[in-house]
Amino acid sequence: MFTHDWRPSSWRGRTALQMPSYPDSHALQEVEQRLSGLPSLIFPGEISQLRERLAAVSRGEAFLLQGGDCAESFDEFGQEPVESTFRVILQMAVVLTYAAACPVVKVGRIAGQFAKPRSSELETQEGATLPSYRGDIINSSAFTAQARQPDPFRLLTAYSHSATTLNLLRALAQGGFADLHEVHRWTADFVRSSPQGARFEELADRITESLAFMEACGFDASRAPQLHAVEFYTSHEALHLQYEEALTRSNERTGSWYGGSAHLLWLGERTRQIDGAHVEYLRGVDNAIGVKLGPSASPDDVLRLIDVLDPDQEPGRLVLIARMGSDKVQAQLPPLLRAVRRAGRTPVWCCDPMHGNTVTSSNGYKTRDFERILQELLGYFAAHSQEGTYPGGLHFEMTGQDVTECRGGAQELTDEGLSERYRSACDPRLNGSQSLELAFLIADVLKAARR
Repeated sequence: MFTHDWRPSSWRGRTALQMPSYPDSHALQEVEQRLSGLPSLIFPGEISQLRERLAAVSRGEAFLLQGGDCAESFDEFGQEPVESTFRVILQMAVVLTYAAACPVVKVGRIAGQFAKPRSSELETQEGATLPSYRGDIINSSAFTAQARQPDPFRLLTAYSHSATTLNLLRALAQGGFADLHEVHRWTADFVRSSPQGARFEELADRITESLAFMEACGFDASRAPQLHAVEFYTSHEALHLQYEEALTRSNERTGSWYGGSAHLLWLGERTRQIDGAHVEYLRGVDNAIGVKLGPSASPDDVLRLIDVLDPDQEPGRLVLIARMGSDKVQAQLPPLLRAVRRAGRTPVWCCDPMHGNTVTSSNGYKTRDFERILQELLGYFAAHSQEGTYPGGLHFEMTGQDVTECRGGAQELTDEGLSERYRSACDPRLNGSQSLELAFLIADVLKAARR
């Protein structure tokens, strides 16, 4: 994709919402210069590969699974959180692959998901008002004036953490951890004793038996790389445009530009204005681009965004991520599906059942109900069935850790239980057990559709 009128800094001439105001502009410029001299975190060949995989999704030949933290934390940085999330995404992908009988494209909200949009510039606690927490790349969640001051040097920490996380993810994906022969080892201890853990062990037994059968028939599993490693890609919301610009690189082979911070970058519901800075930045990079679409999105909004972000109708370029809410999805999504289909466009359609279903518990915790998450997913599949379009993927805020942030599910987590292990600094996440439970429920839908 060539955009002759575009440069990585073109966004600076547009209105940029949800951006921090730094008190020291010289320090910000220094950080931007340092970032621009650092290596890209990802490379053009990986972007091309992901777009090929997403093109298969858009044709109905594969399925997209995207998941990870609401907002990554500098404080929880380390091997265990990364490995636990990777493990659960692997488990969910195996469940969905087995049910849908098609490849699952695995994308993590990880190694860069440090910035968060906020509905208010300010936050008040016990009579004191301070700037809102905007993610660790900008400020700290601690409720003090110093912690809430935007600090540009946090961008360097975000880069460092992202690079280290990517190194670990590549090792996990390619170094034997993801080998299907090791499928029984993927289940975390706290999930193993749950109904979901038991069901996954049954599936793992069937996979192990199938591998043994193929090897007995003369199939040399040691020569099949698909059984020993997986492709795993990273994504985050391209919210902090100074960070994204500083990591934008030129592809010397093609002359095009690409965002060097993640394989897939997405626009949020609050920053998808057609004449806004975030759309302007993303229209010029070669990455796969996601667009969050809430209940206010009209068919005209979506078609205009498609025209700007994908003028050449390139396969695998766009992922449209519906986040309507369980009570709105069946009314609001079909008109969008219909308009896009009639326009002859074939983006990847994905469902984010998390953001439209956030509520506050009786004891003051921001939470989400498992049942409402499931109902939005079922509404999403029903809308696609009604319109004759392909429900290409799912997008979750989840973690492999044993947190207590979303109510319900087989664990029957109540308001009183939220305080036990509520660790998110921002939005509530499904834990490993709830994520796996949801994967099995969606697998049943996919299996029925396949039949």
